[in-house]
Amino acid sequence: MDLTDKYESENAMQAEACFILPTYNEQANIQGTIEAIFEQQTRISGYTFRILVVDDNSSDGTQETVNNLIEQHDFLHMITGNKVGLGDAYKRGFHHALTMFKPDVIFQMDSDGQHDPTLIPDFIHQIQQGFSLVVGSRFVKGGSTPEFSLRRRVISKLGNFLVRYVGGVRHIKDCTSGYRCIAASYIEKCNLGFLSTRGYSFQSSLICELVAQGAKSKEIPIVFTQRNAGESKLSIKDQVEFLLNIPKLGFHSHKDFIKYSIVGFSGVLINLGGYVFLTRYLGMAQEVAPLLSIEASLLSNFWFNNFWTFKRRSIRTGVLSRLLQFHLVAGMSGIINYALFFLTYKYLMINDIFANLLGIGAAAIVNYLINSNWTWKRQ
Repeated sequence: MDLTDKYESENAMQAEACFILPTYNEQANIQGTIEAIFEQQTRISGYTFRILVVDDNSSDGTQETVNNLIEQHDFLHMITGNKVGLGDAYKRGFHHALTMFKPDVIFQMDSDGQHDPTLIPDFIHQIQQGFSLVVGSRFVKGGSTPEFSLRRRVISKLGNFLVRYVGGVRHIKDCTSGYRCIAASYIEKCNLGFLSTRGYSFQSSLICELVAQGAKSKEIPIVFTQRNAGESKLSIKDQVEFLLNIPKLGFHSHKDFIKYSIVGFSGVLINLGGYVFLTRYLGMAQEVAPLLSIEASLLSNFWFNNFWTFKRRSIRTGVLSRLLQFHLVAGMSGIINYALFFLTYKYLMINDIFANLLGIGAAAIVNYLINSNWTWKRQ
């Protein structure tokens, strides 16, 4: 039974939302954040709230404050460890929550009061609508960062631009937001080993990995305010790590293209092999054989792309519809291939082999982009 069915069933058991709150010297904020989260449970039927504080050995009394609150709340827990970074804290929190509590959804949330707890029902409502990744976005209509300086706004916008376009998550406008609700089943699918970043760049790595695993995303607007007390933990080291992580996101996000290229090369071999078999062994006319060998390569390419290259994507259209779209794109790519070959060979006097390679390369890129964003477009 998926999450949507679970929520729609009148007799379903209580679903559980686990809030993971990383802390380091947040004694002045943590009690208010915890109490505000538990207050929202009264606004949502069918849900149990659980909070897991992941403290990095705070020295300001944060642990003592949380321990006192644990005596008052059965569903409040804490684990501790050395201070490594935000990403490391979240990975420890995910592992503990999934192993010990087995929640239905997991919230990522700051413990310093910058994320508005009254929006929690809105996040859960979107999960109930079938989304598996709900992002509190500062950059969609209704969202804002009113207290950001111009410098911080520029840095934030630039960082998001890099993650969106290099990391292959263009449809998500706020990839660095720390306020999220995620279906736990998708966190279980994630390769946390790939998410090697230990600091704040973990947030962008995680969102790219969730999308790669097929998570269906939705953004809701949030107003990001200043922290209630204490100091920001974002350091120069975190910013450097973020920049160094961008190339890794790019390579990871283009796995589909690498797979697509492998499939395309196999299609060339099938096309050529089929042509040789039909003409040399079956005696088929050379004018007819290419039609069958081309179609065989197209069917092979479609099958491998559908069940391997884009297997993880959540796609709305049916297989037959995708097969038709794939053929249309192949026809368009063939026209591009021939047109570029003809122009470069006939008018630019380029060697015919090289001209053909230019046509094949350009057509392959266009073919991939259209199929990735149309035939196998993420839902």
